[in-house]
Amino acid sequence: MVRKVYTLILSLLVITLNCFSQKTKRLNEGWQYLRQDLGSVWQAVRPVAKGSSESVPLWQSVSLPHCFNAQDGVDPDVNYYQGPGWYRTNIQVDNPYKQGRTLLQFEGAGQKTSVYIYTTKVAEHVGGYDEWTADITEAVEAFKKTEVFQKQFKGFVPVSIRCDNSRDTEMIPSSLSDFNIYGGIYRYLNLVYVPSLSFDKIFAEAVLNEDMKTGTIQVRGRFYNPHNLAGGNVVLKLKDSKGKEIRTITSTLRSLSGDSKLGTFEVKGPKQWHPENAVLYTIEASVVTPEGIFRQAEKVGFRRFEFQEKGPFILNGKRLLLRGTHRHEDHAGVAAAMTEDQIRKEMQLIKDMGANFIRLGHYQQSRIVLNLCDSLGILVWEEIPWCRGGLGGVIYQNQAKGMLTNMIEQHYNHPSVIIWGLGNENDWPGDFPTFDQQQIRAFMKELNDLSHRLDPVRKTAIRRCDFCKDIVDVYSPSIWAGWYRGIYTEYKKVSEEENQRVKHFFHAEWGGDSHARRHSESPDNALIQVKEGEGADERAGDASLFGGPARVSKDGDWSESYICNLMDWHLKEQETMPWLSGSAFWTFKDFSTPVRPDNPVPYVNQKGVVERDLTKKEAYYVFQSYWTTKPMVHIYGHSWPVRWGDAGQSKMVKVYSNCDKAELFLNNKSYGVKTRNSQDFPAAGLRWSLPFEGGKNTIRVVATKGRRVISDTLSFDYETRKWTKPAKLEIRKLGEQDGVTTVEAKLFDAAGVQCLDAANVVKFSLTGDGKLIDNQGTSTGSRVVQLYNGRAIIKVNTQQGSSVIGASVDGIKTAFLNLGEAGPILRTSLER
Repeated sequence: MVRKVYTLILSLLVITLNCFSQKTKRLNEGWQYLRQDLGSVWQAVRPVAKGSSESVPLWQSVSLPHCFNAQDGVDPDVNYYQGPGWYRTNIQVDNPYKQGRTLLQFEGAGQKTSVYIYTTKVAEHVGGYDEWTADITEAVEAFKKTEVFQKQFKGFVPVSIRCDNSRDTEMIPSSLSDFNIYGGIYRYLNLVYVPSLSFDKIFAEAVLNEDMKTGTIQVRGRFYNPHNLAGGNVVLKLKDSKGKEIRTITSTLRSLSGDSKLGTFEVKGPKQWHPENAVLYTIEASVVTPEGIFRQAEKVGFRRFEFQEKGPFILNGKRLLLRGTHRHEDHAGVAAAMTEDQIRKEMQLIKDMGANFIRLGHYQQSRIVLNLCDSLGILVWEEIPWCRGGLGGVIYQNQAKGMLTNMIEQHYNHPSVIIWGLGNENDWPGDFPTFDQQQIRAFMKELNDLSHRLDPVRKTAIRRCDFCKDIVDVYSPSIWAGWYRGIYTEYKKVSEEENQRVKHFFHAEWGGDSHARRHSESPDNALIQVKEGEGADERAGDASLFGGPARVSKDGDWSESYICNLMDWHLKEQETMPWLSGSAFWTFKDFSTPVRPDNPVPYVNQKGVVERDLTKKEAYYVFQSYWTTKPMVHIYGHSWPVRWGDAGQSKMVKVYSNCDKAELFLNNKSYGVKTRNSQDFPAAGLRWSLPFEGGKNTIRVVATKGRRVISDTLSFDYETRKWTKPAKLEIRKLGEQDGVTTVEAKLFDAAGVQCLDAANVVKFSLTGDGKLIDNQGTSTGSRVVQLYNGRAIIKVNTQQGSSVIGASVDGIKTAFLNLGEAGPILRTSLER
C-alpha cells in the first residue's frame, strides 16, 4: 500500500514539473588537444612538473566543438591530416541521483573514438556522424576511491578521448568522396546525469489521417536500465504549439525490455505541419521510480505526404514543388566544428532564400540541423555515408547497417524528414579489387528492407546508381545540364526522359561552380564548344579540369555570371513541369574537398550560392526571385567593381526580383519600366540594355509589389581601354578595421590598364608581426587563389605590429606592401 501511495505521489509530481529532471552540461571549455598519437593513455594523464623538459609532446588549449582539420582542410600546400588525435580535460562529477548514471553523450565525433577515465577505457565507437553515449559511472566511482583522485587531480576526474580519421577502406564514407572525412570532437559533447532508470529513446509517430481532420500519435519507449529495475510509472503529456496541455496519459510499466508502448493520443482538428506554417506539438514523457524521475521532450508534427507515380509531390493533400538545396557540415575557419549560432545563421539563410527542402549530404547531421528544419519548415532527405568506392566486406556492411539504424532511430520523430537516403554514387568503383553490381544490388535491397522495417512511413532514396534505381522508392539520376555535360537548355528534355524511367523521380544535384567575385561580359561563350544531345549526366573524369570532351566545367570561365544564367534557366523551366516532384541544387555553401586541388580556391568545391563563410554570391538572389514572396530586388553585380566594353556599346543589366514591375535608372536617367515574366529569360524579363559612360556609373532600380516599393543601388567603373598581356602586379591597402587590414592585388598590362579577364593564380605571403587570415576556403581567405577579373583580396591581422605582405604571379615581378607605416605602394624589386 505504501509503495502504491509513493508511486502515486511521484506521478503527481512529474505532472507538475516545469523543467527537465535530468542534468545536462555541454563540455565546451577546458580542453587540451594533441595532433598525433600517444604510446598509451598514461601519457595523457601522468604527472609532469610544470615547465619540466619531460612535458612533451606539447598540447594546445582548445574549445569544443573542435576539428583536427579546421585549417588544413583547405591549406593549398598540404594534404589534410588524417590520423589520430587526443583530447583531455578534468571534470567534476557530482551525480545528484542515488544509483544514478553518469554519461558522456557525443553528438558526433570522427571517425573512430575511444574514451578513457584516467587509464580505464570505458567506450569506443566507429562512425563520425551518429550520436552515441559512454556510460562512465563505474569508472568514475572506482577512480574516486584512489589516492591519486585527491592528491594529483584534487577531486577532479580526468577524461581522455582519442579520435582517429585515418583512411580505412573497411569504413564508410570512402576517401574517394568529394568531401573531407574530418577528425575530432566536432559536435557538442555533453555530461549527462540520469536516474537509474531513464529513456534511451522515445519514438513518437504522428499521423495525419486521410480525412485531414484527425490525427494520431503513438508513443513507444526504449529504456536505459543498467540496474535491471522491475518497472515504473510513465506519464505522457501532449502540448500544442503554444505550450497548452491537451491531454495526459499515466500508465504502469510491467516490462522494461525492448520497445514498450507508452500510449496513444487521438487529436481532433490537428494543426498541420507545412513549410509555410511549421506547427509543432510537444510530447513530454516522464518515467517515475522511487530512485528518481527522468523526463524527455520530443517535437512532432502532423503531415501526410506522397510521391505520385511519375508525378508531383503531395503534402497534406496538395501539390508542393520541392525547392531544395544541399548542405555539408563545413565552415570557414572551423571545418566541421560549427557552433550552434553558426548553424542557425546558415539554416535561416537557406529558409530566407525560399527553400522548402534540403538533402543533407552525405551523412547524418547534427541534431541542431534537424531541429531547425522542423521549426523553420524545411523538408529533409537525410542519408548514410555509403558514398563511392564500391562495397566492402562484413565489417563495412555492418557499419552501414548500424549507421542507417542509428540515423532512423535518432531522427525518427522529426516531421521534417520524409526520405532516408541509402547511398550516393554507388556506381563509382575504386576502393576494392572487384566491383560487383549484383553484390551492390543485394546490399542495397538489404538496406532498403531494413529502412522500411524501422520506419514503414518514410521513403527511401539514392542518387546516381542506375543499376539500383528500381530498389528504392525515390530515385535521382545524374543530370548536370550545362556543367559536366550538355548545355542548360537541354535540362527539361533530359528530365522528362528520366522521369519516365522510374516510378518516383526527384532531381538531386544540379548547378555548377562559380569563383566568387568573378564576372563576365560574355558568360555563355563556352557553350559554343559543347555538343548537344549526348546526355547531361556526369561521367568518369568529367569533374577533372583536364582532358576529355568540351564541357563548361572544364572550358568555361567559372564566373558568377554564367552560373546565374544556368540557375535562372533551370528555375524558369521547373515552373513549367507540372509532373516534377522537386529538385535540390548542389550546393548551398562552398565546402572543402580533397579531390579538387586545382580549383580557383584550392581544395574547395565552389558550387555554393554562398561562400564557405556564408558571404552571398549573386546566385543566391536568383533563387530568392523565384522562391520567395517577401518583396526583394537585387541588381546583378554588387561584387563587380569594373565592367568593360567599347564606348557607347549597349550592355545588359539584370535585376533579380519577385516584384511585379521594376524601373531602372542609370546615372539618374530612367530607362523604363519592365514587367516580370518568369518565362522571359534571363532575369524574368527584368533586364535592360544600357550605354555606360567611361568612368563611374550608378544604377538604381525601384521595384513594386502591390503597395510595397523597394529599391537597390550599385556603382561601378566602366573601362573602355583595351588591355594586352599582363605585365605588372600591384598591391594596395583597401582599409583597416579592428586591427584587420584588407589588401588587394591587381594585375595590369604594360600601359597600366587592369587585365579584367585575368585568371592567373596569385600567391600571398607575409613576414613580420602580423598573420594572414588564410586557409578559410573563400575567395578572400586563401593565400593561393585565382584572380577574379584581374584582382584578388586577402586580409591580415596586424597584431599591432609591422609586416610586409607580398603578392606573386608566375612570370610577373613580385609586389610588396609595408603594413607597418603609411607610405606609397611598394612594387617589386625581386624577379621570379
